[in-house]
Amino acid sequence: MKSILVTGGAGFIGANFVHYWLKNHPQSSVIVLDALTYAGNKHNLESITSHANYQFVHGDIGDIDLVERLLEDYAIDCIVHFAAESHVDRSISGPDEFIKTNILGTYSLLKAAKNVWIDKRRSAGVQPLDHRFHHVSTDEVYGTLASDDPPFTENTPYAPNSPYSASKAASDHLVRSFFHTYGLKVTTSNCSNNYGPYHFPEKLIPLVITNILQNKPLPIYGDGLQIRDWLYVEDHAYGIDLVLTKGQVGENYNIGGNNEKTNINIVNTICETIDFEFQNDKTLHGKFPLAVSAIQGKSADLITSVADRPGHDRRYAIDPTKTNRELSYSPRETFESGIVKTVKWYLENDAWWSAILDGSYQDK
Repeated sequence: MKSILVTGGAGFIGANFVHYWLKNHPQSSVIVLDALTYAGNKHNLESITSHANYQFVHGDIGDIDLVERLLEDYAIDCIVHFAAESHVDRSISGPDEFIKTNILGTYSLLKAAKNVWIDKRRSAGVQPLDHRFHHVSTDEVYGTLASDDPPFTENTPYAPNSPYSASKAASDHLVRSFFHTYGLKVTTSNCSNNYGPYHFPEKLIPLVITNILQNKPLPIYGDGLQIRDWLYVEDHAYGIDLVLTKGQVGENYNIGGNNEKTNINIVNTICETIDFEFQNDKTLHGKFPLAVSAIQGKSADLITSVADRPGHDRRYAIDPTKTNRELSYSPRETFESGIVKTVKWYLENDAWWSAILDGSYQDK
């Protein structure tokens, strides 16, 4: 994998993967393709803009001509496909963009890869390029679990319940079809809920952190007992690395964090972590004056119950046994260690999330 195209590389998980890959594979070139929609943020990649092996391209995965040109000009032999609309609430209120990006965009990307890596070379009388198309998906394609159900495995039937998860399920099937029908060398990973640096503040963990620091309510859907398996984002990048370097072509791999937690437990843990940081670092009081009154009264007092999301899945849980066994994968962070790292990152990078909240991050 001499040259990698990372789609959606300015987003949360994509940007973390780019940082991880350049650090751990300095011999590889990384080209990021991102449309810079609301969740795409070039500031996520600021620290590597001068890296000799990094290039950013502003564009859409649905632009087949652009993608083919990038594959050829940069001699790309690997695509890691993160680009997706990913927020369930937004998919409920406006599913069109999810169909366009997650299904049609993935289809366009697959067509471009097949054309450059296989079809054009065969037409020229040469062997297809040795390549890999890695598709990053979600555990939500499997549907929901009851409290006593076993976790999702790679053989769990798909049963998506939201427009978001349905669009991701469709893209998973398209990727599989290009392997079985056309011989495109693909792998797919289905991950549990990610958290960590650069997480867009509309999602639960960064929303709770930033709301505490602004002394704002912490909205919890329904009873807050929905269960998710949480994965520190750098552990996810590590898992994808193993899939790319050790995984079998045509296979799916579940990447999980072994951290099943209820939403209310997550929120309470964040409150306790921030309270502890403020108690032990008085400089934070001057940096976040709005938070001081919340911390002194205990930030958990900001928790507010709101009406539940329509069709809210009750539980997701990943069984990563196959990935652990075949790729020797195991997460390096517990939730307890990962959430401390995450909270400290948001405390230290308030300029980053403040720019998102006031919209100035989009001044490109």
